[in-house]
Amino acid sequence: MSSTRTISLVSRLLNSAVLLVLIPVLASAPVGWAQSQSQPAPQQQQPQQPNDQASPDAGGPGGDNGTIALPKKKDKSDDAPAPAPTEPKVKNPPELSNYSLRVEVPEVSVDVGVLLEKTGQFVPNLKPENFKVFENGVEQKVIGFKRVEAPITALMVCEFASTSYYFIYDMRNAAWSFAQQLRPQDYVALMTFDMRTRIELDFTQDKNQLLNAINSLIIPGFSERNLFDALYEAEDRLTRVEGRKYIILIASGRDTFSKMTLDKIMQKVKNTPDITIFAISTGGALRAMTEGGPGFNQQLRDLDYAQADNQMKTFAKMTGGMYFQPRFQAEMPEIFANINSAIRSKYELIYHPSDAKQDGTYRRLRVELVDDEGKPLRMQDEKHKPLKYDIIARDGYRARQEVE
Repeated sequence: MSSTRTISLVSRLLNSAVLLVLIPVLASAPVGWAQSQSQPAPQQQQPQQPNDQASPDAGGPGGDNGTIALPKKKDKSDDAPAPAPTEPKVKNPPELSNYSLRVEVPEVSVDVGVLLEKTGQFVPNLKPENFKVFENGVEQKVIGFKRVEAPITALMVCEFASTSYYFIYDMRNAAWSFAQQLRPQDYVALMTFDMRTRIELDFTQDKNQLLNAINSLIIPGFSERNLFDALYEAEDRLTRVEGRKYIILIASGRDTFSKMTLDKIMQKVKNTPDITIFAISTGGALRAMTEGGPGFNQQLRDLDYAQADNQMKTFAKMTGGMYFQPRFQAEMPEIFANINSAIRSKYELIYHPSDAKQDGTYRRLRVELVDDEGKPLRMQDEKHKPLKYDIIARDGYRARQEVE
């Protein structure tokens, strides 16, 4: 009995030792292998399909049949563009403050009127390509173009001297016709002259005040006609008014006692910017009846009025205005209709002069109209007959004088 117990005890000890040896081995075995040991083998084993979804770049080895390896998530910040480098902040020294640099580029604005020669009507629908501007013979590049139609600021300069009733009658009719065509937004003043100048009415928008001032011109004081002095003062007064201004000069054109000479007044008109003169001669009917009469005195008078006409025409041409020499009262409404059309309807051309020197020199201007091929523009009426036209613009301007 003792030997049998001894054998049974030895057998138990051997089994325990075997278990102690197998437990670590079983614990280190793969899960799949452990499960396959505990489950019966299938009757028919399917062929293994390679795993094409996983790749080494996705985070797991290729062809892995075990636990699925999830690909690494891509960080969205990888696609974001790199931030722009921040602009370095430069600090001035404490004793140096900020400064700005300003460069003035000369700019010239030219008002151009295009009127039919026969009717005086404004020619619309012209394009920037139809205009060529020359400064001292050099073509300029036009950078700005627009049609302008705006209220006017005008000074009427009327000769009111004790010479002849015909001249005063023509002056009053011309002034009245101009006042009738004014609009509520227009500003107009009235100046008269004989031996000296007088401001009859300051700038106003009330047309009735202007008509009353014209009706008050009945009895003149002197027979002298100081045209040059009056025009010089008018130009000087208008330089204080901003924007484009107009002088409606209604006079015989003769000057008898001015302190200013013709050369000085011509220089004044030439050097004064933004003022256009429209000149209307008076006494046309009287001159038509007596012109070419016998006698030396009559011949001298004809020469004086021929020179007067030339002076009035020159004042208008130099400033881009118009000159009229009516003989009958019925001509007045049409004349001032043309003046209104020329004043209110214009083309404005802007350019930077190629000669940018601010040396105070006088620059001569010339404006031409061309077609699409660069040839002189030709106009026709409905019956294909050629139409002549006038280009109204200043003949020059004076460049600014650079201050040293």
